Amino acid sequence: MQKQSGSKKKIKKEEVIGSETILERIRSKTPWIPGKLLRKPKINFPKFRTPRVSLPMPSKYLSIVLVYIILFILQTGVIYLMIRNPPALGSDPNSGNPIFLYPDLYESFIIEGIVASMLMFFCSIGFIFLYQASKHVYNKSLAIRILAIGIVMVIITFIILQYMIGVKMGTLDEP
Repeated sequence: MQKQSGSKKKIKKEEVIGSETILERIRSKTPWIPGKLLRKPKINFPKFRTPRVSLPMPSKYLSIVLVYIILFILQTGVIYLMIRNPPALGSDPNSGNPIFLYPDLYESFIIEGIVASMLMFFCSIGFIFLYQASKHVYNKSLAIRILAIGIVMVIITFIILQYMIGVKMGTLDEP
């Protein structure tokens, strides 16, 4: 038997691997594009070591609580309250009874903004429950309970907020 080592072709390695052009790779499909003009540069950047500073990081849940507190404050309309300085509550000019919702759509009482913010916060907790239900796939009864609680919270909040907007627009009467 003859050794076929002499008949095997050696594959010639290119000078720098990865420096071939993109166009050289697709030259057979696009012979009209000049392939020697565009080359992918092969640059070795120096590696710098940055000093590591270890700062204490808050826990994940503390970060989430802080984000929700900030969102609650912003949803309450603190900036609106500081600039416009609206009254806390109002009264009906005809009967003198206190009213909870300002009759104009673009104005609000302080208590109205706080209640709307609490309802939006309640709705976001409902969405968190919907997300948590997907984590309990293998415990079906717990997942269904959490899912039902989340759906009920979102629907109740939606209905109450729609009622508040209806009263403000004048299509519904305030109780």
